[in-house]
Amino acid sequence: MKLDFKPAFLSIKGYTKEKFFTDLMAGIIVGIVALPLAIAFGIASGVSPKEGLVTAIIAGFIISFLGGSNVQIGGPTGAFIIIVYGIIQQFGLSGLLVATVIAGVILVLMGVLHLGTVIRFIPYPIIVGFTSGIALTIFTTQIKDLFGFDMESVPADFTLKWIEYAKAADSLNGWSLAIGLASILIIIYTSKVVKKIPGSLMAIILMTVIGYVLKTCCGITGIETIGDRFEIKAALPEPMLIPINMDTINLLLPSAFTIAMLGAIESLLSATVADGVTGDRHNSNTELIAQGVANIITPIFGGIPATGAIARTMTNINNGGRTPVAGIVHAAVLLLILLFLAPLTRHIPMSCLAGVLIIVAYNMSEWRTFRSILRNPKSDVVVLLTTFILTVIFDLTIAIEIGLLFAMLLFMRRIAETTSVSVVTEELDLSRDNEAVRTPDNDKLSLPKGVEVYEIDGPFFFGIANKFDEQMKQLGKKPEVRIIRMRKVPFIDSTGLHNLEILCKSSKKENIQIILSGVNERVYATLMRNSFSRHVAEECICKNIHEALAKAREVTEGKNLS
Repeated sequence: MKLDFKPAFLSIKGYTKEKFFTDLMAGIIVGIVALPLAIAFGIASGVSPKEGLVTAIIAGFIISFLGGSNVQIGGPTGAFIIIVYGIIQQFGLSGLLVATVIAGVILVLMGVLHLGTVIRFIPYPIIVGFTSGIALTIFTTQIKDLFGFDMESVPADFTLKWIEYAKAADSLNGWSLAIGLASILIIIYTSKVVKKIPGSLMAIILMTVIGYVLKTCCGITGIETIGDRFEIKAALPEPMLIPINMDTINLLLPSAFTIAMLGAIESLLSATVADGVTGDRHNSNTELIAQGVANIITPIFGGIPATGAIARTMTNINNGGRTPVAGIVHAAVLLLILLFLAPLTRHIPMSCLAGVLIIVAYNMSEWRTFRSILRNPKSDVVVLLTTFILTVIFDLTIAIEIGLLFAMLLFMRRIAETTSVSVVTEELDLSRDNEAVRTPDNDKLSLPKGVEVYEIDGPFFFGIANKFDEQMKQLGKKPEVRIIRMRKVPFIDSTGLHNLEILCKSSKKENIQIILSGVNERVYATLMRNSFSRHVAEECICKNIHEALAKAREVTEGKNLS
């Protein structure tokens, strides 16, 4: 299998000074937009703001440098908050780093095995279900900081969170709530007034200044800030070894698989949305490999999982970014902010960051899409609600695993529904047939006495094999010849092959001759690989129905003569 790895950065052609300045401005703007989000995602995930910034810098650079999209911006995203928080609660920060590295390896393998296009076949209700579930969970995690509740810790369980919030309601801090609500309003209305300045950045600047004035000039001490919880050093962390062995792999593989699947889905969705706006076409396998490399390297510096970020990618496009250079500039801007402005972040109010994340959660919720899917067929509604409830009540790992299982079951069900088995015992209608040369006079073919034709229309796999078997048993007749017409069978799997072998064996015991008709090259090769000639002689595997009927006549006439 040929490696499909063609980074967009290495394929840039005709790059001019004008394009560079456009990418430079887009990268600077995206870097500014990414700053509050990286800090907020880091804190909400259960780590410090520095881990969020480090992830945005290192992963953002790698994804732009090695990725298969010209405009994709990578970094920490809201989708990872819940899974990262859960892993840290259960396995600690070291467990998260190991799980992220394993997830990176899985992503690289997915790209190497050309699985980039397979991700697109995940049903939309599953994606909406767990995205909306993540959004509700993110909103729930921010209630403590928004209201300034005096709580030592917040339970990981969704229901327990609200129970504890109710108990802590009497400790509500009016100043924190005011700053949080003001931040939400600023974010909402800034985008309507000033298009170029991100509302989240405006909210953080204004609320930080107001909070600082209230604390220093007015003596108000109840406003908790980043500096009250974390210390941010103005330097990149030193690289460290990630302890990985079989025990940790076995323990963390389910969580790593969830990170990998979520990263793959979100990054490829983001790249696909970007393609629709720019007219480009990303390389999905290259993108997966780049995402994998980013998630292998970033944890070495203490970073958290990263993927393509739709909001930042669209910001890049809307500000003129058209090559990976803009993404590299965005990473460089964040690095400069970390090195020279990191101490200032300690004054940012926690309730302000809660407001930022509540807006992120609202944008993720896709409540209009959620509502519209509820009007779809029942199967879509069941998948949507099941994935949503599992994400909220249990965790994202279970939701994705069950969601993927649902996807496979629905796929098999729909394929089985499109496959049919029909039986003809007297006259065969060839009016819509293109299997062989015919004339208007032979549109109808009378079947010889003692001959039955069974036509399979669709894939002959385990989902339809039992249906075929049941149809055979219901007839209860014993013809002399059974013609299995397979002209519309694109493939046959091991279960279908097994059922066909059982039919041949039982027919042989009853002195019934089996003849196959219209077998395509792919199905024929499968039959020969499995030594099917032991059950049906090669001369009884015919190219078309005319040859099959001629062979059937030979059999019936031979029996009659004897």
